[in-house]
Amino acid sequence: MTPPSDVAVLNGVKTESREYFERRSLKKGAVSWVLLMSLGIAYVVSGDFSGWNFGIAHGGWLGMVIAFVVMGAMYLFMVLGLAEMSSAMPTAGAGYGFARRAMGRVGGALTGFAILIEYTICPAAISTFIASYVQALNLLPGVPAEAIIAFFFIVFVGIHLLGAGEALKIVFGITAIAMVALVAFFVGMAPHFEAANLFDIAPTAGNSVWLPFGFEGVLAALPFGVWLFLAIEGVPLAAEESANPKRDLPRGILGAIGVLMLTGALVVVLTAGGAGALFAGEAGAPLVDALNEVGEGSLAVFVNYVGLAGLVASFFSTVFSGSRQAFALSRAGYLPKFLSITGSRKTPYIALLVLGSIGFILAAFVGHGDILLNMAVFAACVSYAMMNLSHIILRKKEPNMERGFVAPGGVVLTGISFALSLVAIVSTFVVDSFAAGCTLVVMVVLMAYFFLYSRKHLVGNAPEEEFAALQAAESELK
Repeated sequence: MTPPSDVAVLNGVKTESREYFERRSLKKGAVSWVLLMSLGIAYVVSGDFSGWNFGIAHGGWLGMVIAFVVMGAMYLFMVLGLAEMSSAMPTAGAGYGFARRAMGRVGGALTGFAILIEYTICPAAISTFIASYVQALNLLPGVPAEAIIAFFFIVFVGIHLLGAGEALKIVFGITAIAMVALVAFFVGMAPHFEAANLFDIAPTAGNSVWLPFGFEGVLAALPFGVWLFLAIEGVPLAAEESANPKRDLPRGILGAIGVLMLTGALVVVLTAGGAGALFAGEAGAPLVDALNEVGEGSLAVFVNYVGLAGLVASFFSTVFSGSRQAFALSRAGYLPKFLSITGSRKTPYIALLVLGSIGFILAAFVGHGDILLNMAVFAACVSYAMMNLSHIILRKKEPNMERGFVAPGGVVLTGISFALSLVAIVSTFVVDSFAAGCTLVVMVVLMAYFFLYSRKHLVGNAPEEEFAALQAAESELK
């Protein structure tokens, strides 16, 4: 949208000049729907290689399957709503912009901050997994984990500074390599599958081999089901850099969720079905360890080296989305405005550098990827609840809004996803109340900043604010 230059106040909020927005603009048309789909897969693909399997240790194999199906439904129903909203409001603010229009500035701020926290913590968590992977492969002998983490942040933040098109083409290549590793794993493990292996965990008192830790174990497994889809909702954050956002955003996000549901189902079934549920639930690198367990040592070496691409792809893509969320919030005044300044290559270089620095500090000082992961999952689930609610409200409040895609199932499906996201929020406290509590404190601090300062310094003609102003004007006419 082109910001008005002749309006001093819009919807009760001061506006900024054209020059302000020229210094805060992204490169249009840099991203196709294929790159958007690969971006969506890249966000998540690392979850296929590690982390998800600890859900088996908490809930047994069937408990993990239930977690996968329930959280998969939550994500599928949510991205249908996101595809609809992003086709109607294609801005870099994405979920924050949708919530802003549906629930006002407070709802927009809460949603935007939750997404920002998720995409700041995710690269930190993944970088610790990358460091562990590199050390296990003995690729950089004697180099401490902190130095490996710093190397990856410096290199990949640097690549993002070159431009969105260049960065996402690299993401596409890395993601393709990761998919080759997954296919190799599926082919290698399939002949070793035995149904009995799925239920080899001894049940605790009063429970069965089907659910060895009871329904409490299923609840504890839910965050690990999230890990097989976490961050796919970031695809709409590339809206302002898309060639045809109304068409490309729905194609990209729906294509990605389809691929991820297939790969997630296969890793959950074949890892435990080949090596055993008990073994899979305790494996540090589940795919590689499972291949070694069934005697596929040569293939395990291949998957081990090539599988590193999966972690790199997710790291690379979440760095991208964190910077775009910070850019949108800053441009509209919810965060300090200097964070949204873009350079000659039309990338938000200050946001990239600041979030990269925060991510490195988190990874280096916390050090435990599982703790960081649960922190990210809590923030993500808060944003899911808000985005699902946004779709429901906008369907009711603005049924005639122009939409490039209409989600099948409407508010029924996003209503189910909303309820499941609330359950997922509770489950993060079951797994690690300290990590979830820490994230909640950060969220409260950011909301305090909004109430005490930024709400008085918003930019009335930022795209997300203009969408809301347009809705307000239409309501007055009616």
